[in-house]
Amino acid sequence: MIKSINPDNSNVTTTKVPNAHKSKGRLMQNSHKNHKSETYDDLKSDFSREIFSSLESYLPTDMLTISRAEKVKYMSNILLDYLPPGMRNRDQKQREYRRMILSNYKPRHQEIYVVDPTTFFVPTFLKAIYDNTEESIRSIVSEPAPGIFTFEMFQPHFCELLISEVENFEKWVNQTNFQVIRPNTMNKYGAVLDDFGLQTMLNKLMESFICPLSKVFYSEIGGSTLDSHHGFVVEYGKNKDTDLGFHVDDSEVTLNVCLGKQFSGGELFFRGMRCEKHLRTETHPKETFDYFHVPGRAVLHHGRHRHGARATTSGHRVNLLLWCRSSGFREMMKYKKDFSTCCAKCYQEKSKKMLQSIEEVKSVNNTHFSFSCFSF
Repeated sequence: MIKSINPDNSNVTTTKVPNAHKSKGRLMQNSHKNHKSETYDDLKSDFSREIFSSLESYLPTDMLTISRAEKVKYMSNILLDYLPPGMRNRDQKQREYRRMILSNYKPRHQEIYVVDPTTFFVPTFLKAIYDNTEESIRSIVSEPAPGIFTFEMFQPHFCELLISEVENFEKWVNQTNFQVIRPNTMNKYGAVLDDFGLQTMLNKLMESFICPLSKVFYSEIGGSTLDSHHGFVVEYGKNKDTDLGFHVDDSEVTLNVCLGKQFSGGELFFRGMRCEKHLRTETHPKETFDYFHVPGRAVLHHGRHRHGARATTSGHRVNLLLWCRSSGFREMMKYKKDFSTCCAKCYQEKSKKMLQSIEEVKSVNNTHFSFSCFSF
């Protein structure tokens, strides 16, 4: 039972909050249109802060006035109900892993743990985001190939600080013999930035500085509803990874920014978008595009856009990657059967079937016309 007490101690009301361990929490079918959700910017949770802001407007009416802490508990239990048991265990292990790091690792550059727009971003990028119009966004972006967007993003000094922080983390890992989890199954080097305290900064980066772009360029794949991320740094060069095989990302939208240093090679090669079924199908010549990294410059692309990285032949290349995801879009995709809008092969097959159908209709009409000619 939760007690809500007015300052004068009058009109004491009690609200029963369902215990999610005993029964599944419920949400309203329709949102409370005039309800203003609380701010969750300072919330430390494994779920995106935007999820809580959105869910709050769907809470049962008698729960809108309870404390924020109880709302968070109630909504968290609802979200956990949708996680498979195996994923819950995995998330619990991840929380313990991160707690272990955060309680022992000492950051080198505290100033990069909170977004400071004027020191992070180049002026042209910042102005476009603050103007917040489609025209301003498009004015700073180039589209060298369909669906692939490039733009100047980070200040050189920020790139240097982030590289230095990653190097400091790697030094701590080596000194303590800590068993670190690498960014993904393909990279043997690099670090997950969320693991050592940069999760809040990256979440702000996604919400306030990537979403305005993805809303313009990727609205059809959840670009305006990004609510979670996986942020990491990868390293290529001598005694590091050299290249990266052909793959797609576990994201709706991927941000890839070269941080430095001096290097040769390492080009990204893109080979068209595919659904899971057609992942390894042939590439059409028009889908072929190579991108050359420049420190501070970002490339934004669809997560299902097939790509890889050629060998870094000399020097040391460091890149920041942010896999941005939309839980709403992923839920919708569970019921989707037509992927022709995001898979060239599906589009080709759909077009072929449409042409066949048209030819069949023409054939039937011609046959009908022939019989009509002999009916006099």
